[in-house]
Amino acid sequence: MRFDVLTLFPGIFEGYLAESLLKEAMDRGLIEVNLYNMRDWANDKHNTMDDRPFGGGPGMVLKVDRVVPCVEAVQSYAPRPGRVLMMTPQGRPLTQRIVEELAQEERLLLLCGRYEGFDQRVVDILQPDEISIGDYVLNGGEVAAAVIIDSVMRLIPGVLGDENSAVVDSFSSGNRLLEEDQYTRPREYRGLAVPEILLSGDHGLIEKWREANRLDKTFLRRPDLLDDEPSGY
Repeated sequence: MRFDVLTLFPGIFEGYLAESLLKEAMDRGLIEVNLYNMRDWANDKHNTMDDRPFGGGPGMVLKVDRVVPCVEAVQSYAPRPGRVLMMTPQGRPLTQRIVEELAQEERLLLLCGRYEGFDQRVVDILQPDEISIGDYVLNGGEVAAAVIIDSVMRLIPGVLGDENSAVVDSFSSGNRLLEEDQYTRPREYRGLAVPEILLSGDHGLIEKWREANRLDKTFLRRPDLLDDEPSGY
């Protein structure tokens, strides 16, 4: 899987790309992440990427004549074009179903907005898949792009040490319940003990406990998941 990240602030990703599973996956050639500074496609001496909106209003807007050539150039850096994702609060809400859909792609271009967003003609010309990671305000699309990478890479074969981890996680395809409570050593800490049934060795009873725990937790914390139509997952 190849990720091409187009941003005004590539330095934001440096620490993220140098740690944990992502770095291991990159070192093993399972994932490729390339960072591109959109300012490299500015055509004036000040590397201007934004301008005031026509009609007035607060903030600045990213210019179409900078962003579109940038995306078109990056598309040409590989034999096959990638699917363009635009990180924007106006996009469709990210769900595990969408993550699974994106994981089927060979290449994703992640377009990170800033300021008041993109000139609408960027959308009109590029026809990106607009994605939102939630109903809140961020300073830019970089954090959202990292969320896309983090969620998609888990579904790439070989990335996780245990391939079943991605299957049983909350929100995975077919799984409409939150994950059950998990415990490890020590068996007791500050008066809180591990449920005895998990120590029983009876795998049938343990699985029944886990199923009940998942259902109880979902009912208490996310009852909306129980109301959703199965087709949504």
